[in-house]
Amino acid sequence: MTSYAQDPGAPDPSYLSFWRERHVCTLTTPRPDGSPHVVPVGVTYDPEARLARVIASRTSAKVRHVLAAGEGGARVAVCQMAGRRWATLEGLARVGTEPERIEEAVRRYAERYERVPSPNPLRVVIEISLTRAMGRF
Repeated sequence: MTSYAQDPGAPDPSYLSFWRERHVCTLTTPRPDGSPHVVPVGVTYDPEARLARVIASRTSAKVRHVLAAGEGGARVAVCQMAGRRWATLEGLARVGTEPERIEEAVRRYAERYERVPSPNPLRVVIEISLTRAMGRF
């Protein structure tokens, strides 16, 4: 196993390969009281744009937590694991409501998870501007 901590915009091939595999993922957002809120999600990783994306309903707790952080965004983490292997991406999350941003997130989700998500008129995208990548794989 290799430990990893480096620039999320320039991952080594094995780290990127692990993020292309389908695994259970989580998103951790801060609640208003500062405690962590952890939920399972689908995540896509775009190192060229230094973004991770999570599609969600605008009424979900995770979206409310990000919005509550204000215009500056919320510090969050996404993680995936498979046995002893794991990878985490950290960064600043903001909620995107523009149709083209949502469409791009849905396209990437469908590509990674090999299925198109159900239509959702309340869909938004949580875009995470990445600051850190780490893991063991």
